[in-house]
Amino acid sequence: MGKDYIDIQKNISPYDNKTYGTMIPGPFQRFLRTCKIWQFIRFIVINLKMLAVVSKSHH
Repeated sequence: MGKDYIDIQKNISPYDNKTYGTMIPGPFQRFLRTCKIWQFIRFIVINLKMLAVVSKSHH
């Protein structure tokens, strides 16, 4: 079993046609992941959600 597993692992590389059902992000998703403006907006939204949860727990 060990030798077969090692042989299989040698043939698998990221982002090829054999990713076995894992999703590869499209161009728009890759843009959102690297866009500093979008990351800042998400940061603000998450902080507002945390503030809402914390403020409810203190009353």
